[in-house]
Amino acid sequence: MKASELRQKTQQELNQELQELKAELFKLRFQHATNQLDNTMRLREVKRDIARVKTIMRERELKELKEKSSK
Repeated sequence: MKASELRQKTQQELNQELQELKAELFKLRFQHATNQLDNTMRLREVKRDIARVKTIMRERELKELKEKSSK
């Protein structure tokens, strides 16, 4: 998932995406603990996707704060 794709989503869609990624990460960690995980790189990808979503959410939050303070 690219950051440019995430920037096109609304705040609500980003929240939904974050919840889905966290659920997937939980499932992957559980599979890894029980030695059932086939693709260990997927753990890394999901963690990075979560970080991207959180970063974009924070960017928007800071932008809103900046706009409010300049008024």
